[in-house]
Amino acid sequence: MCGIAGYVGKKNAVEVVFDQLKRLEYRGYDSAGIAFPQNGGIGVLKRAGKLVNLESVLGQAPSDARYAIAHSRWATHGAPTDENAHPHFDEHEDVAVIHNGIIENYLELKEDLEKRGHVFRSQTDTEVAAHVIGHEYADGGPLEEAVRRAVKQFRGAYALVVISRREPGKIVAVRNASPLVIGLGKGENMLASDIPALLPYTREVLVMEENSIATLTDDTVAVTDGDGRELPFHPQHIDWDLASAERGGYEHFLLKEIHEQPHVIRQCQAGRFNEDGSVHLEGVFSEHVWMEIDRVNIIACGTAFHAGLMGKTLFEQMLRLPTDVYYSSEFRYGDPVLSPKSLAIFISQSGETADTLAALRLCKSKRIRTLGIVNVLGSSIARECDRTLYTQAGPEISVASTKAYTAQVIVLTLLAMYIAQIQEMPGVRLQDWAKALSNLSGLADEALKTECEVLEIAEKVQDMKLAFFLGRGADANLALEGALKLKEIAYVPTQESPAGEMKHGPLALVEPGVVAFFGATDPSVSDKIVSNIREVQARGGTVVAFTTEDETIVPRASDYVLRVPTSGEEFLSSLLTIIPMQLMAYHVARLRGCEIDQPRNLAKSVTVE
Repeated sequence: MCGIAGYVGKKNAVEVVFDQLKRLEYRGYDSAGIAFPQNGGIGVLKRAGKLVNLESVLGQAPSDARYAIAHSRWATHGAPTDENAHPHFDEHEDVAVIHNGIIENYLELKEDLEKRGHVFRSQTDTEVAAHVIGHEYADGGPLEEAVRRAVKQFRGAYALVVISRREPGKIVAVRNASPLVIGLGKGENMLASDIPALLPYTREVLVMEENSIATLTDDTVAVTDGDGRELPFHPQHIDWDLASAERGGYEHFLLKEIHEQPHVIRQCQAGRFNEDGSVHLEGVFSEHVWMEIDRVNIIACGTAFHAGLMGKTLFEQMLRLPTDVYYSSEFRYGDPVLSPKSLAIFISQSGETADTLAALRLCKSKRIRTLGIVNVLGSSIARECDRTLYTQAGPEISVASTKAYTAQVIVLTLLAMYIAQIQEMPGVRLQDWAKALSNLSGLADEALKTECEVLEIAEKVQDMKLAFFLGRGADANLALEGALKLKEIAYVPTQESPAGEMKHGPLALVEPGVVAFFGATDPSVSDKIVSNIREVQARGGTVVAFTTEDETIVPRASDYVLRVPTSGEEFLSSLLTIIPMQLMAYHVARLRGCEIDQPRNLAKSVTVE
């Protein structure tokens, strides 16, 4: 959550960091502010609410400021008010600080400072951090040394960025669990909490290491550890084009990202097949390890958890490999049974999800093999896992994940095929799977052509009071993700479960005005699905079925039908239904006037437990 921006160079720094904040809006925020040099001191402008409120006062900032830091805040300590918005000053207004994450021991630090006569203007832990840094700075020495001494007193997960009126043109940044990325330019350098904010200015980035401190000027960047030792410097070139981080003509990022899925399916597979159709995965465990593994634990949150359920279905059906899927937030507290021969897979779009990262560290402490499936290069989960597979999906801006889900399922499919290939699983038709995957992007293009039909149905059901999402087998997994999209962006209450569970309680909720969305791509259970459909209709509910183009039984029983192409593998046919489900959520949300890319109360990267 929250957004961090910083710039030092020859441009109007206030304009640059404000532009960066706009590119970070998808992270979620409830206030924003900027700090910049002014009249020999530090000027600060900050406002609660949307960036337009801050923009209305930017004229008060000097146009010749050549360095600035900025922040968009998601409230954790203190209400979302002007006073609690970042940046915050120390006692003597020598330094200004912005901060993502939480300083867990801020109360004891604050009490100690108050005994020394410090007066606080806000309820935030960030202001406490500013006072600690200012107190250390008063003892002399450069800003980065004061910051280094200060952070040794902090407990928590955070990123801090600091400027000082005594050292103009310098920005100091600290990364401890919360992400920070440095952008490298010519005669200018910058930083942000995520890569899209840097793309208009540079393609050369440096992902800060855990517990590192960076010092930026217009022509230098130095990175050290917490004790001042210089760290290796490994910049990365980002080849995302700028349009990948902008709407590209679509009304919303969410719609753009739904339509990017055929391309993402191709990207996920790029370089991962040999000429003979066998799977090639770089950087995974050696073959003997895959022969030893006897159980898989998949650990994730939200959409990534739902992708993990698809992985469970595939691993157990294709590989006969026992697989459990855990919510990251519950994993550590459930005393999980882990074996030396098990594999823990951690799925996260950002690679920075706090609960998932904590679960990873628990597994590492127990010497369990760990594999990350992430999208962001150099992210914490990517770096801390023993091995990592990247989804190669490009930036996802909308808070609600769409293409990330599809990419995660594709990577899990490739992994299952790879293991089957090594273990020489009997009955697994790897060439058929390879062919089906190679055709999938074209089928996804066809699935996107349902949008006109989706819109027609959305117009009829937009006022639904409750939505059921139901299915069997893999379709039950898709139902969970379809329901999450509708509740996330359209604010429609949902009830999701395997279709066979309806009669065990949820059926009591069905009445006129309720809509039931059924996944129905498995012909072996079509008759069962029809029975569930009739149960809903008998009680006045409306039924929308997501099925394949060659299904004949389910459409005759449904009120509305949306068809996707039939893949050579039923699992992939089921996956294709996520596209009309996502489109349904989008168009219902748009018709209901919801704020689609930044739904209320939610943020893209949940970096606080």
